[in-house]
Amino acid sequence: MNAQTETLLQDGPAGRLEVAIDRPAGASVGVAVVAHPHPLFAGTMSNKVVQTVARACVQAGWTAVRFNFRGVGRSEGVYGEGKGELDDLLAVIAAQAPDGPLCLAGFSFGAFVTSHAAARVQATRDLQRLVLVGTAASRFAVADVAAELHGRTLVIHGEHDDTVPLAAVLDWARPQVLPVMVVPGGGHFFHGQLPLLRELVLRHVRV
Repeated sequence: MNAQTETLLQDGPAGRLEVAIDRPAGASVGVAVVAHPHPLFAGTMSNKVVQTVARACVQAGWTAVRFNFRGVGRSEGVYGEGKGELDDLLAVIAAQAPDGPLCLAGFSFGAFVTSHAAARVQATRDLQRLVLVGTAASRFAVADVAAELHGRTLVIHGEHDDTVPLAAVLDWARPQVLPVMVVPGGGHFFHGQLPLLRELVLRHVRV
């Protein structure tokens, strides 16, 4: 993301995982882990939406951790049908954010995986912020967000997303009475609207 990005390989459930860490200028308020889109459709931690979310977190004082799911980039293993990727995400949280304030964020397939990670850790961790962008609700069984996390959750979706229809996200959110922020005219990748996306995420993750 910038010249100060630290990259490393850590142990994961299916072999080593490639990790990138960006740190804020001052003291860190916690660790934000950001998950990328579908591994079989060119999703990587270098995705522009993923980088935009990570940049917003750093700007808000978080240490941002991105990583490649198994089989992507230098990460070992093969695609794990979502379950393996959840294990990857939980391994990154355990290694890079073992304690303290936590922010979880994901884009598209990464939002689906992140929803399940949040459900898994929210009872035992200080999960301060949850950010779900372009949530792949039409393609995967996205986990419900616990009621106590609703006030700390930002769900963002493009009005004209042709990869994941807005209606599918609303159908997922409606039974939970979970608000969804709609970006007018926005597509799945927020082309031309990444500065707006960064500002919306930044506003949410400030603590």
